[in-house]
Amino acid sequence: MDATATVRRLRQNQTLAEKVMWKLVRNRRLGGFKFLRQVSIDRYFADFVCESAKLIIELDGAAHAGREGYDSRRTQTLELFGYLVLRFNNERVLADPGGTADDILAVLRSDRM
Repeated sequence: MDATATVRRLRQNQTLAEKVMWKLVRNRRLGGFKFLRQVSIDRYFADFVCESAKLIIELDGAAHAGREGYDSRRTQTLELFGYLVLRFNNERVLADPGGTADDILAVLRSDRM
């Protein structure tokens, strides 16, 4: 399957947490920062990417259980491209979307950027 078809499938089959996160970050709603979703980077697809800040937000649900090694290698590869990867579990996003957004915004506004 080519990257375009994969991205289209991922966007059409979002988890509830991904839908909530997209509402938080789309249209520059989070501090004026532009985010894209399901962005192809190397051989991976990042959930949400802010190119200007070189920030990736990854949401981890039940599918990530037992895949910690894979996720760690994936994060290391994305970091080689200059990105900071923030991971949130789905439950956190659903239970406290405002707090999650505040945490992301704090990183976007930090000296790291």
